[in-house]
Amino acid sequence: MKKILIILALIFPLSQVQAITVNEAKERVKALFQNEKAIENEKAIKLPNFSVVDLNGNTHNNETVKGKYLVVNFWATWCPPCLKEIPAFVEFYNKYSDKVEILGMDYEEANREAAIEFTDTFMVDYPIILFSDENNAQFSAFGDVFGMPTTYIYDPEGKLVDYHMGEIDIAILEKSIF
Repeated sequence: MKKILIILALIFPLSQVQAITVNEAKERVKALFQNEKAIENEKAIKLPNFSVVDLNGNTHNNETVKGKYLVVNFWATWCPPCLKEIPAFVEFYNKYSDKVEILGMDYEEANREAAIEFTDTFMVDYPIILFSDENNAQFSAFGDVFGMPTTYIYDPEGKLVDYHMGEIDIAILEKSIF
């Protein structure tokens, strides 16, 4: 409703009556929406500066994911929907790892050995980041996690393009990225 009132105010100023053509009205509306889109893009959520170390001791940061889509998935071993979506992430990563990086952020205090055993059971081959003294400050850098699983998807330029709370599958991942 607010947009309609703004459009009407731009097209038909109350201070004066003026005749305009339909094409002029269309151009004013088009300019309004282009300006609104530019403002939206300026406010786009960007990938935060981050640096985390995975279970294998590899560091992942803004430079290591540069030029790829980044899927940041917050999960836990006690979370049934998290466990259900892991095979989809594994399949997706195997198919698109040349274009996409996935960081599995294990948002619980689990020891390294238990996490390795768990990821081996599910044949997880994308980087898993433990909530540890080394990494825990970085977990909140991506945004608030109100429930699990929670997934943030960033484009190669670092702009947040999608966000999901709850289980996702390959179709959702592909739709968000491609």
